[in-house]
Amino acid sequence: MTNEKANSRPTGASDAPVLYLDCSSGISGDMFAAALLDLGADEAKLREALDSLPLDGYQIEISRVFKSALDVCDFNVILPKETDGHDHDMEYLHGHEHGHSHEHAHAGHEHTHELHEHEHEHEHEHEHEHHEHEHEHEHEHAHGHHHHHGDARNLEDITRILKAGKLSERALSLALKIFRILAEAESRAHGKPIDEIHFHEVGAVDSIIDIAAAAVCVDLLGIRDVILTDLTEGTGTVRCQHGILPIPVPAVSHIVSDYHLPLHIAPIKGELVTPTGAAIAAALRTQTTLPSSFEIEGIGMGAGKRDYATAGFLRAMLIRPTKPDVSGEDTPRSVLHLETGLDDCSGEALGYVMERLMAEGALDAYFIPVQMKKNRPAVLLNVLCREEDRQKMEDLIFLHTTTTGIRCTRKERTVLPRRTGDVETSLGTARVKYVQADGQLRCFPEYDSVAALADASGRGFGEVYEIIRSEALKRRIRKIIDRET
Repeated sequence: MTNEKANSRPTGASDAPVLYLDCSSGISGDMFAAALLDLGADEAKLREALDSLPLDGYQIEISRVFKSALDVCDFNVILPKETDGHDHDMEYLHGHEHGHSHEHAHAGHEHTHELHEHEHEHEHEHEHEHHEHEHEHEHEHAHGHHHHHGDARNLEDITRILKAGKLSERALSLALKIFRILAEAESRAHGKPIDEIHFHEVGAVDSIIDIAAAAVCVDLLGIRDVILTDLTEGTGTVRCQHGILPIPVPAVSHIVSDYHLPLHIAPIKGELVTPTGAAIAAALRTQTTLPSSFEIEGIGMGAGKRDYATAGFLRAMLIRPTKPDVSGEDTPRSVLHLETGLDDCSGEALGYVMERLMAEGALDAYFIPVQMKKNRPAVLLNVLCREEDRQKMEDLIFLHTTTTGIRCTRKERTVLPRRTGDVETSLGTARVKYVQADGQLRCFPEYDSVAALADASGRGFGEVYEIIRSEALKRRIRKIIDRET
């Protein structure tokens, strides 16, 4: 079924949209893929990318279903009948009585308990009850048929499969990142090196398709920043071949811990966050705080396959932060101060990392000359950033410098109301910053604009600065007076 909403993305949507994931009903791979399809990811291009992978024995169904009486998208990988297992055996899955299976059924999630070693097969992953489909598919994708389909695969096998397809460079990189996060979590959980972890569930066809679909959809929508306020998980236990495990299962617990994902435990019996869902969240999240105000450019909802006392879908929203029209930009009082000493990093690398930090939203970045151990001359890189940008800033520093550690402190600051914008002057367009202090409006032209107009006009830097400042100030005051009258 073609997703009718797929082509309804609002015109004027941001070229670099910010994705907000509302995980109040949990998150899984199929829920995520469905939500992004509902949000506007091109279904035909997704199918083309998935068809290029050297995998067979499955079908993909994309349809509309109802969750909490709402019309949502469903992404379903259908496998042969012989792959079915304990799909409907709730008592086996949870290890306790279930008067009604829908009371404790998974809200749509893979149950890809990515174990793992050859004999460790999570039978509960076979539990698939898709109550929302008006036409039931006996083998619908609960993310649970993995260990009955094909041989166990290690990370190298999965990497080979993904690289053999025609995925874009970014989609391939993201899919491999998600699998590596899963492998690292399983390695920690089972106390084995990562290259000794063999996947049954997550190595099976449906989970590879789920993760590849998630990565392709992210790339198709051009998503770079992802806001995740928290993950909502349930309680209780799930049964696997080697015993009964508490919720969150070990893989999810390790991912949440290793990647500092905010977790909320809801009073709901059952597993809301699957390892694949947690790995997707860890791979994508760049922020944990919503902007104070924003516009919603698109909404997508991906269906879960089971019923809990939750909405039963993952909601994904493309948002654009808005800035106040008066003299007030988003200038938080509380900021993070990141710093690291560098005594073996080239000047070129330092200049580049500063450019990248500022381009990616750092509030400020600067170097301080210092003497480090053994009297080595060095620099102290200092970065001020918003709390939600910490991970992004640290990733840039680790990527582009030689540091092995970053210190972080929280600082309070007092910031004057300000607004930055372009203004037309007699010399051309210039960018200026307006600041209010003691009831007075001040204007500060930006250096790049002053330099460009000085070059173009042949006038001195100071003269151009004053012309821009004076004319911009007069225009701003006139605009305020006109609005008030």
